[in-house]
Amino acid sequence: MDKTIDLSVSNYGTVRDRSYDIALLPWGATEPHNLHLPYLTDAILSHDIAVDAAAIARDRFGISAMVLPPMPLGAQNPGQRELTFCIHYRYDTQRAVLTDIVASLRHQGMKRLLIVNGHGGNSFKNMIRDLAVDMPDMLIAAGEWYKPEPAKDYFDQPGDHADELETSVMMHYHPELVNLAEAGHGGDGGFTGPALSRGVAWVPRNWSRISSDTGIGDPSLATAEKGARFASVCAADFAQVIADLCAPDLYE
Repeated sequence: MDKTIDLSVSNYGTVRDRSYDIALLPWGATEPHNLHLPYLTDAILSHDIAVDAAAIARDRFGISAMVLPPMPLGAQNPGQRELTFCIHYRYDTQRAVLTDIVASLRHQGMKRLLIVNGHGGNSFKNMIRDLAVDMPDMLIAAGEWYKPEPAKDYFDQPGDHADELETSVMMHYHPELVNLAEAGHGGDGGFTGPALSRGVAWVPRNWSRISSDTGIGDPSLATAEKGARFASVCAADFAQVIADLCAPDLYE
């Protein structure tokens, strides 16, 4: 692990005399991921993608980025809080934590932050808008690590949660944390109404009604090779985001 880009394994002796252009903040959740992946899957994967992106940004663009420790503070749907050790963090809690992180970085002279999100239930846009009002000299961006590339181009049956995609990427980074033999089939239930099914309007899904094993999508076709291919392109995409944010001028 490169201590110059990953604060989870670094120390003050490594970083105190270095200058950093941007900080990366992985953000996930604490929730079950089917029967075969860790509760912290979203935090783990957002961290690993962020570290790879920081390394690419350094080697390709000469940008110095530090990856902060991942936040396992996820917002949960109805039907998830009943699951053992699934923790729901309110919007206000997430906003307070993010505000303190941003204020600390700003006080130290850091003016750029990229949130690498790994949990679909999290939403940072309005938080970032508020922070832009309170701290206009801070540049904050957020993106889901798994969205830059079409999942269907890399996986046979991508799903939604603890599926072939997440399982494959976890097998790439941490095969010791995956026991595919124990995985459930991944629930695929949904709304009965056609408009809600098409996403004309949004309502949180009740997790207990759509999955018996907490998964959404069959993970059985997952492989480490698929995960490696997908992780590499997503990390490269986020490295380009880092370069864009660190450009002399953000606009044309």
